[in-house]
Amino acid sequence: MKRIVTIAALLLVFFTGSAQKRTYVIGFYNLENLFDIYDDPAKNDDEFLPEGANAWTEAKYQKKLANMAKVIRSMRDENGRYHTILGVSEIENRAVLEDLVAQPAIADANYQIVHYDGPDRRGVDVALLYKPEQFTFLDSESIPFTFDGSDIDFSDIDKDYFRTRDILMVHGTIAGEHFAFYVMHLPSRVGGKGGNLRSRGAEIAYRHSLTMMAKYPGIKIVAMGDMNDDPFDDSMALYYHGRETLEEVGAADYFNPFLRMIKDGIGSLCYQGQWSIYDQILVNSNLALAPAGGLQIMPINKGYYGRVYKKRFMMTKSGQYKGYPLRTFSNGGFISGYSDHFPTYIVISKD
Repeated sequence: MKRIVTIAALLLVFFTGSAQKRTYVIGFYNLENLFDIYDDPAKNDDEFLPEGANAWTEAKYQKKLANMAKVIRSMRDENGRYHTILGVSEIENRAVLEDLVAQPAIADANYQIVHYDGPDRRGVDVALLYKPEQFTFLDSESIPFTFDGSDIDFSDIDKDYFRTRDILMVHGTIAGEHFAFYVMHLPSRVGGKGGNLRSRGAEIAYRHSLTMMAKYPGIKIVAMGDMNDDPFDDSMALYYHGRETLEEVGAADYFNPFLRMIKDGIGSLCYQGQWSIYDQILVNSNLALAPAGGLQIMPINKGYYGRVYKKRFMMTKSGQYKGYPLRTFSNGGFISGYSDHFPTYIVISKD
């Protein structure tokens, strides 16, 4: 409890001290299967129907929405402001996001939505929520997961069968500065597979970001998502050029604040007693090393430039999984939880 109070106090000091600055919170949250209760023949949503395996009723759906909104509101209350940008994953469609942003706990945020229906076999997409008072939307793109031009070898069988989430790119301005946000949910680790596929996803997003930097010199880029890899894995360290320290960041590199954090034992999800940070946010050199007077990434607490947000109400309280994220289902039963991932965020600011 003392540690939680200390962190809250540090954040309060940070945001209070930034009162004369323009400060923005940018985050990511895996919403863990935010499905509605209606059958969509184009999606594999059978288990999330009233008669499906999860007996997914209107009451459960509404509880799930309220829980997601509670977490977002909790972050707002601690930071003194809503996220300017919040990337999300594991959502079924735009309708569930419209229901989410209309929740009483966060309706005053006036979140706007960027979403495309994607080809994922499980029927989940990524999306982005933004505050129009702080972020001026210019354009967006749904970038398909293809194998064209890859430096990675894949079999023809893999290429023919594979379907996954597209990568979302959203372009706009904050305080007059150009930004591009990439939201991704890289291929699963189920069965110990997919390492090359995750690297390919990172390769696609990274290369696209280089085209944006060439088109808009000085543009500041944020890549976020459920990477299904840790910051030290090839997808992030090699193919996305993620670096641990600001001193290591070159012109074509990204700063990954969660690399130091995972080395220090901090995680956003836990599996078989092993904590990982799959929920990462990386920033390009223009944002990591911005000159004075420009928006730049800021340390939040204890010198960390990223935050894994977890509160007691979001955690399993006892038993084998004590301290783990309190998820929606456990052993096939609805336990009225939140998500199997904790959200993450960074803070950017300028005078």
